[in-house]
Amino acid sequence: MLDIIHHGGADGVTGSCHQLILNSEHSLLVDCGLFQGEDAAKDSFQQLQIEFDISTVKALVITHVHIDHVGRLPYLLAAGFKGPIICSIPSAMLLPLVIEDALKIGFTRNADLIQRFQAQLKSQIVSVPYSQWHTVVNGQGKLGITTRVKLKRAGHILGSSYIEVAHQHADGKKERIVLSGDLGAPYAPLLPAPKSPYGCDQLVLESTYGDRQHANRPKRRAALKNAIEQAQANGGTVMVPAFSIGRTQELLYELESIIFEAKRKANKAPGKGLETQRENLQWQDMEIIVDSPLAARFTSVYRQLKPYWDKEAQRRLRSGRHPLNFENLYTVESHKAHQQTVEYLAKTGRPAVVIAASGMCAGGRIMNYLKAMLGDQRHQVLFVGYQGAGTPGRVIQQYGPQGGWVEIDHQRIDIKAGVTTISGYSAHADQKNLLNFVKRMRRWPHTIRLVHGEQTAKSALKHQLEALYQRKGRSVTVRS
Repeated sequence: MLDIIHHGGADGVTGSCHQLILNSEHSLLVDCGLFQGEDAAKDSFQQLQIEFDISTVKALVITHVHIDHVGRLPYLLAAGFKGPIICSIPSAMLLPLVIEDALKIGFTRNADLIQRFQAQLKSQIVSVPYSQWHTVVNGQGKLGITTRVKLKRAGHILGSSYIEVAHQHADGKKERIVLSGDLGAPYAPLLPAPKSPYGCDQLVLESTYGDRQHANRPKRRAALKNAIEQAQANGGTVMVPAFSIGRTQELLYELESIIFEAKRKANKAPGKGLETQRENLQWQDMEIIVDSPLAARFTSVYRQLKPYWDKEAQRRLRSGRHPLNFENLYTVESHKAHQQTVEYLAKTGRPAVVIAASGMCAGGRIMNYLKAMLGDQRHQVLFVGYQGAGTPGRVIQQYGPQGGWVEIDHQRIDIKAGVTTISGYSAHADQKNLLNFVKRMRRWPHTIRLVHGEQTAKSALKHQLEALYQRKGRSVTVRS
């Protein structure tokens, strides 16, 4: 059985990096992500270093381009990795944008260095179509092995994949390993739901939400609409911390749907009740503000990648709608415009929805909105994604509803704004989805390694997996 060494993502939710040992001469690296929140050590610079031996690494396979899966890539290349960086076609378009931003934040702002680095990165990227085998090792070395990889849609963000590895040992025995990356929830906006592979021997499975269930799509869309209408009623702004890639585009898709429906109802029944008319008019006039230049660039690439959207999104396009480029949408580009927007909304309380990074409130433009508006009860913070332990987002989420406080830039801020969490908009599969990923395989794995989750989530999922196997009279080793 092939061994897997975890260089991140095994004991926490971030820093995903898994090395599949093929033999003494060959290995495969899946993801090389950044540590965040409590996963980040006090000596965070030490965690950025690539301290494991990369001399046997024949290829890096990327599941998707979130920073906790690719953020250490600059350090991997600086350590001398010159092999292929295998990813899906959409990820190949998105990865240079992510890495450019990561370089500017944590590596260098020297334009020449960034340009040279980007040129090297692009020369190493090998984009592979979904569901097509790609040979990584073909009878090389003294022991003669063959290893192929296949990328399958994971439904997490555009371009996300889970990885199938087909390995033939030197003695001719075959082994199949699946590494899930981050699996998306079914019925997520824009993306087709992930489909389970035929089967495998070993499975490396994410467990972020291994201890809970998400609301279904109609419920979470209703919750999104209600949270925004509550802020409207208070005369305030809704602040949505969201990752620039994935969550922002999904929210835009859902908000376009709500606004479109409000306009349709207003046109269909203009004489309907006064309250309904007022509600529809509020939505028609609602400003949706994306305050993130990076998110705007990602959204532009998302629009270029329409062939990878799901069937529902394709139908909207054919009907003449523009889910990621609608009339009520405004983008804030410059830092000056950002400061003016924060000041204006904090002062006036104008009803608006502001989507800004970072998704866990661990930096980025969302922090200025929080500093300006958390202490004002007119406003609302709406969490739509996972908040890692040790991040300001987790503190606000946990203590905000109790009237607690949070420290931002060494300043204590009492939380008077409303705080709402809609877990159903997480781009991660919940416990039921994760169990179904295994259950729907024709050949179940004999070994499952749970990664990318807090211990409570991993323990709960481990218990459910073992119970599933027991009910079917099968044996499994679940490592958490």
